[in-house]
Amino acid sequence: MRGTTDLLETLLAGPTRHGRVTHVESIPSRPSRLAGWPGWLDPVVRERYVASGIPAPWSHQAAAAELAWAGTSVALATGTASGKSMAYLMPALTAARGGRRQGGTTLYISPTKALAADQLRALDELAVPDIVAATYDGDTPAELRIMARSHATYILTNPDMLHRSVLPGHHRWAGFLRALRFVVVDECHEYRGVFGSHVAQVLRRLRRICNAYGADPTFVLASATSADPAATAELLTGRPAEAVTDDASPRGATSFVLWEPPWQASSGERPKRRGVLAETADLLADLIVADARTVAFVRSRRAAETVAELTRTALQPVDPELSSRVASYRAGYLAHERRALEEALQTGQLRGVAATTALELGVDISGLDAVLIAGWPGTLGSLWQQSGRAGRAGRDSVAVLIASDDPLDSYVVHHPEVIFGRPVEATVLDPNNPYVLAPHLCAAAAEKSLSEADVEIFGPGAPEVVADLEAAGQLRRRGTNRPRWHWTKRDRAADLADLRGAGGLVTLVEPETGRVLGTADAGRAHHSVHTGAVYVHQGETYVVRDLEVDAGIALLERDAPDYTTTAQEVTDTSVITESESQRFGPARLVLGDVEVTSQVVGYTKRLLGTGQVIGSEPLNLPARRLRTRAVWWTLPDDVVAAAGVDEADAAGAAHAAEHASIGMLPLIASCDRWDVGGLSTVRHADTGLLTVFVHDGHPGGAGFAERGYHAAAEWLRATHETIAGCPCDQGCPSCVQSPKCGNGNEPLDKAGALRLLGVLLE
Repeated sequence: MRGTTDLLETLLAGPTRHGRVTHVESIPSRPSRLAGWPGWLDPVVRERYVASGIPAPWSHQAAAAELAWAGTSVALATGTASGKSMAYLMPALTAARGGRRQGGTTLYISPTKALAADQLRALDELAVPDIVAATYDGDTPAELRIMARSHATYILTNPDMLHRSVLPGHHRWAGFLRALRFVVVDECHEYRGVFGSHVAQVLRRLRRICNAYGADPTFVLASATSADPAATAELLTGRPAEAVTDDASPRGATSFVLWEPPWQASSGERPKRRGVLAETADLLADLIVADARTVAFVRSRRAAETVAELTRTALQPVDPELSSRVASYRAGYLAHERRALEEALQTGQLRGVAATTALELGVDISGLDAVLIAGWPGTLGSLWQQSGRAGRAGRDSVAVLIASDDPLDSYVVHHPEVIFGRPVEATVLDPNNPYVLAPHLCAAAAEKSLSEADVEIFGPGAPEVVADLEAAGQLRRRGTNRPRWHWTKRDRAADLADLRGAGGLVTLVEPETGRVLGTADAGRAHHSVHTGAVYVHQGETYVVRDLEVDAGIALLERDAPDYTTTAQEVTDTSVITESESQRFGPARLVLGDVEVTSQVVGYTKRLLGTGQVIGSEPLNLPARRLRTRAVWWTLPDDVVAAAGVDEADAAGAAHAAEHASIGMLPLIASCDRWDVGGLSTVRHADTGLLTVFVHDGHPGGAGFAERGYHAAAEWLRATHETIAGCPCDQGCPSCVQSPKCGNGNEPLDKAGALRLLGVLLE
């Protein structure tokens, strides 16, 4: 592999020669700082680490391990590849060496199966005697589940299995839970928004059940660098934690490049940038030819398949052997496919991978030289997590953020201070969200009837929610002096809570062979696997012949159409309540609850390569309703007119302002633009005025709209600046067009949006 300087030259003058570099940030190397081995560490554990080439722990590893061994919950927040696992393994393995009776067990929780499998692989390589470690997830065979429950001292699982299997069946886990000494919550920065709120309640349920068995485990939370790790840990677990943030691990130098794809000639009226996926694929091909092991992170399953295929196509005439060493990695693959890809990554058999965030987390991919990030990943935390995959073992590396045709991306690559001059975001979650609390209180009551003291574990909002559940007949109160609440239904209470908001899974089946291709989230099935949708799986193209949402099955047939498909969606938003409001210039800015009704009504076909629309087809799918939180602003008619926006252009002006506002919200909230939605109208039924809504995409809200409301000046000023700074004449994806607009980005009035936002900012 050539040096970092050569790789930069490859990017700047490679055979693609497409985009341009807007900024290069040189991040210097950092030496390591070692500490002594803890005195309580089991000698065999220490010997195994020394034998594996680790002479001593880094100081942050030793500090976190000392706190955990002393029974203090700890939040370890250091950079990628800083050896966080060793910090919790030292106390966990020392305890596990004593077995269930004399030592203690550990429950390791990760957000993905891949990370748990990688951790088990590391444990196996360490080979500490008398440690019985096992994964317990959806891929674990029945006989191994029985072994894990009966004998394991170190269980690796995920929040979903903890919620649906371990806690509802806690009687079968009595021996393990009675001895539970440590709970490791890995990559805890991933638990944000509604998902994080659900996980927080699952951890409270775990604490309650452990207490019933006489255990009071210490929590160790591991995270990439975060704004306030101790506060995040307390939000997640309900218990105080001490933060360890001084990273003492070595790092090689990193050249961080901000890259903007070029403008392309367009037959239409609006200019268009070269697509981020095509640009990423060409850069990935260039780096592979330069013998650089590279991962390209993308934002969707379809994008992972597309970038991998485009890269293989680009490499085929150069070196067919290199073409065979490129793959995609994403959620939805079957277990054996994921394990095979992970092994190929570990061994270096693969030279380039296009991956979703399924590979972003702590899976140990040693020896990467470069990372490509196709579009802003949603948060600074994710950006540093992804870029940190390269340069392991102290090697120099290159990271490239490639701007997609999106307002936020355009802003970021021209404002590097947004990345390099500010701390990462605080993790946003709200365990007291009643939409989250209610199902978990039901699940907790089904696991073991709730006492008043138990209710307090679930937070200040729990008593009111318990009263509502009692009134609704879901919980029954028994006793007066020491009342307890019981689950009243025969149904599984755990099924009430959907941790990831996906609404379950849809199985993708090839009917001719009966082969299961993979899965798709039910919540996105209307968009991704509707009848007629083009679906790509490991380079093979299929067309969906039928979607049976209720049955959880989509039937796919192998095909090779010359087009892609995009779902068309219509939405409506109604105001439920207003929580807060303020004057914002002549506008009124409001935070409150809304109900969003959405329906996929058809899909558009676009030619491969050119993106030209060649037709559309209607669909008859049911509408979906979402009650959530929103921020919105209204302008009186006379103010709109005074701003120079006439009645005929007002709809396009509001629509353009809505799109740009959604695109810029991730600048000040820990979200992705796909986490939020919006609506704009010249005269809304509930306000009677021109209104622009931006709402959270999760039931009960996820804190994003609230962040927008309280940081409206910064948010809307950046939105105005991005639109004004875009060189297009009539609006483009870099400023006011949206990739998920249900109206085909019509009408849009860029100039009118600037006038409306200008009035707000006066």
